Amino acid sequence: MSASIPNGLKDLRACKICSLIKTLDQFDNEGCDNCDDFLHLKGNRDRVFDCTSSNFDGMIAMMDPADSWVAKWQRVDNFARGMYAISVSGELPDAIKRMLRDKDVPYRTRDLSQRT
Repeated sequence: MSASIPNGLKDLRACKICSLIKTLDQFDNEGCDNCDDFLHLKGNRDRVFDCTSSNFDGMIAMMDPADSWVAKWQRVDNFARGMYAISVSGELPDAIKRMLRDKDVPYRTRDLSQRT
């Protein structure tokens, strides 16, 4: 499975759950290739703004996540091929965290700036 690669450097955003990077329009038109089964970003721009961040650090081009030590280190080894952020700033809204908990979807922040 492959995620679509961002088609430019303008309006890039990263998913706060899996750190996949796409443009704002790509998230709105296609959703998140890893998380859309439970986030339902496709066609929901407000949810895209809640669940993605334009403030992220670093970019990793992940071609073969299953065989990559970098993918394992970043916890993206079970995700689609694509562009991933190293760190994504921001937290999910509490309502979305509750929804994830109710659906037994594990959530661990991708914001490395909050670690001490």
